[in-house]
Amino acid sequence: MENRTARLTLLIDPDKKKVFEALCKQEDVTPSQKVRQFIREFVEERLGPDWRDNVDSENN
Repeated sequence: MENRTARLTLLIDPDKKKVFEALCKQEDVTPSQKVRQFIREFVEERLGPDWRDNVDSENN
């Protein structure tokens, strides 16, 4: 789990938001949890599961 947090604000169509929230409820997850999952999967798909090692080395 990440040890720091940052806020991401996005605009979404109200109807899609309502449907997304309902689908998340069906899976017993919050919309924030689902968005974090989408982001994690996207990053790992593009950069691999060890992406954090590459980012950490670039910041030093």
